[in-house]
Amino acid sequence: MSDIINILPDSVANQIAAGEVVDRPASAVKELLENALDAGASKIQLIVKDAGRTLIQVIDNGCGMSDSDARICFERHATSKIHKADDLFAIHTMGFRGEALASIAAIAQVELKSRLHDNELGTLVLIEGSQVKEQSPCACPCGTSIAVKNLFFNVPARRNFLKKDSIELSHIEEIFKRVALTNYHVDYSFTSNGRLLYDLRAGNFAERISQLFGNSYRERLCPVNEQTDIANITGYVAKPEFARKTRGEQYLFVNHRFIKHPALSAAIEKAYADIIPDRYYPSYFIHLDIDPSRIDVNIHPTKTEVKFIDEHSLFAILRAATKKAIGQFSLASELQFNPIEEVDFPPAPKGYIPTPPSIHYNPAYNPFESTRPSKSVTPQSDPKPAADPKWKSFFDLDAAPASAPTPADSQTALDIPDTAAPLPSDSPAEASPCLQLASSHIVSVLPSGLLVVDQQAAHERILFERLMQHRTAPHAQQLLFPVNCQFSPADADIFNELIPDLKAYGFEIGSLGQTTFVVTATPPDIKESELQHLFDQVIVEYKGAMIQKFTDRAQCLCRSMARQLAVKPGTRLQQPEMQQIIADLFCCQTPTLSPSGRKTMVILQPDQLFN
Repeated sequence: MSDIINILPDSVANQIAAGEVVDRPASAVKELLENALDAGASKIQLIVKDAGRTLIQVIDNGCGMSDSDARICFERHATSKIHKADDLFAIHTMGFRGEALASIAAIAQVELKSRLHDNELGTLVLIEGSQVKEQSPCACPCGTSIAVKNLFFNVPARRNFLKKDSIELSHIEEIFKRVALTNYHVDYSFTSNGRLLYDLRAGNFAERISQLFGNSYRERLCPVNEQTDIANITGYVAKPEFARKTRGEQYLFVNHRFIKHPALSAAIEKAYADIIPDRYYPSYFIHLDIDPSRIDVNIHPTKTEVKFIDEHSLFAILRAATKKAIGQFSLASELQFNPIEEVDFPPAPKGYIPTPPSIHYNPAYNPFESTRPSKSVTPQSDPKPAADPKWKSFFDLDAAPASAPTPADSQTALDIPDTAAPLPSDSPAEASPCLQLASSHIVSVLPSGLLVVDQQAAHERILFERLMQHRTAPHAQQLLFPVNCQFSPADADIFNELIPDLKAYGFEIGSLGQTTFVVTATPPDIKESELQHLFDQVIVEYKGAMIQKFTDRAQCLCRSMARQLAVKPGTRLQQPEMQQIIADLFCCQTPTLSPSGRKTMVILQPDQLFN
């Protein structure tokens, strides 16, 4: 029997390694940016085309490479970061494995230009699928320029699994933010398809956060600063009132390296316990400075997983530091410690006797009467008002209420259509009164028992089916003053895709430049002050859902819009509004569940009430 074990060629081994190191264009961006930082660059340019499919180019002004280094850097495990095994426990650089460039060169066409500061000429290296096509002298600036072209050109299966350009660009933007945040002493620029998205100048940590996320973050953040024997903690956490429903702006760095660590993330979130609502998540930008010998980053090729020797102690320190920052800079700042200055009133005239104030009220007032007496009497005129026997009619379920507030009498929270859809046989009668429980649930009566409806989940289901059918799109309500909404460059591209659908639902949106949009009209019952938050949440949820390649775009957007536009818990509803919610809910195709799968209602049978 002949031997069956073979040693794989380097090109095949590199493609296998590339499956772990480079799974999408953002992974290649990460490796190239980290190499530029390790080269000591003070200015880094990132250029991408077609979300990295066609081109990923990183240009830096670092130390550069010699002729031999420019060639050997594409070999597996070729690195200048470590020299022996003990160096793994004293890593101060971003990379050290020596697999990134070899993996990238195995699945792309790479052009490298590099020149040392002391040399007059640089070196040009062209590699395609791990095969060196050319190496020659060339004229180029000091530093290194690496252009990765036609990523996955020889791995078509991997290329076909890439998401749409907007999703891949958002991943690249996220990697760019992670690298730029912790290395705020470096100038960065990010260009996509010839359009400049970011132009960052060196500064401090707070300035870099403002450059990436907007100037409004200056007022949202509380500084964190804690020095211990185990770790030095610096950075910023967001004030509790700016917590969000989705995890997004949560950045944790260890020795200038972005990491994902569930335990440390939980420590920060536990510091917000009983301060923010359930299922809300705070934003934070925390940097940990730890002795490299006390951590292990050599766990996964992506180097985002880290193990700590003193994990439990670090958990307690991080939680305490976050709670201290919240208490010192967020809550305490709202208190007024300056005493109120006393006011000197002029003396009262001689013989003045103050008269106690009297309160006038109408003891005959009845909220269930359609007309109200106009004459108000004092307590002395009628100390015992006559009882109104009509109060019992409120609890008579067979009779209609004496008088219910009309939409003209008070401002309603919902847009009630003129005609209601017919009700099923087991739905409440139109005249049956409804009660609102804790401003979050609606209680009514069915022939089969007691009906309890979750007003938010029910309204989500109603809006979702209306938006999906495009048959009851609300009319646009013109705004007195247009509202400007600003997004990051990647989010602005996604918002541009959503504008046609948003216009169909009642929004009128125009463009003011590349990242700013003006809203001139909205559907009814949307507050102007909530537009920015509404669109931010829609984009976040849309991005999260569209990562799944086969997700229906219309269904995703309608689900997100329904969740944001639905009436929230704590909203007081009038009698017609509650009846309309129940009527519309029973006309839905799936009335028992919200679009997210939450129960919309519960029916209690008579024999269940006291069991």
